[in-house]
Amino acid sequence: MINERILCAGFGGQGVMSIGQLLAYAGMLEDKHVTWLPSYGPEMRGGTAYCSVVVSDKPVGSPIVTGNATCVIVMNLPSLLKFEASVKPGGLLLINSSLIDKPVDRQDIEVYGILANELAVKCGIPRAANMVMLGAYLALAGPVRIESIALAFKKVFGAKAERLLDPNIQALHLGAEAVTGLRQQSIAA
Repeated sequence: MINERILCAGFGGQGVMSIGQLLAYAGMLEDKHVTWLPSYGPEMRGGTAYCSVVVSDKPVGSPIVTGNATCVIVMNLPSLLKFEASVKPGGLLLINSSLIDKPVDRQDIEVYGILANELAVKCGIPRAANMVMLGAYLALAGPVRIESIALAFKKVFGAKAERLLDPNIQALHLGAEAVTGLRQQSIAA
C-alpha cells in the first residue's frame, strides 16, 4: 500500500515546486489519489519555499504534511533546519549535500546526502538538481514510476520544454544510482 507524504523545500528557484507538481501529476496518471499544496509568499524571496505532496492508494484526508512526513527533500541548509523534525521516525531525509554540510542529529530516520548540483552538471543542465533529488526519492520510496514522471514532465512544462526531457530523465537516473549505491553500502555495514 502506498501512502507517501512528502515535503520538498529549498530556496525559490531551486525547483521544489516542480518536484511536487511532477509527483502529483505522475500519481494521477497512475490512478492514485494525490494532493499538492504549495507554500507561496515571502519565502520565495530568498527564504525557504516548500510544498507538500501526498501520493496514496486511498483517498487523501488532508493535504497538509507536518510532523508526519514519510520523506523530506531539502535543497538548502535553511530547509534542513526548518523541516528535519517533520520526518516521522523511520522516514527518509534526502539532503542536497552539494549545498549542505551540516550533519543530521536524528538517529531514527534514514538520511541520504546526494551531490545533486554536481550530478546535474553531468546532465548538461545545472538547474536539474531538483530532478536528481526526485530520482533519488523514486529509487528509495517508489510511489510512481520514472516513466510516469516523463509523461508528467510533458504535461507540466509543455511542448517547449520537451527538448529538455532527455537530460532531465538522465538526471532522474543519476539520482537513483547515487542512492542505490549508498543504500547497498549501509546494508553491508
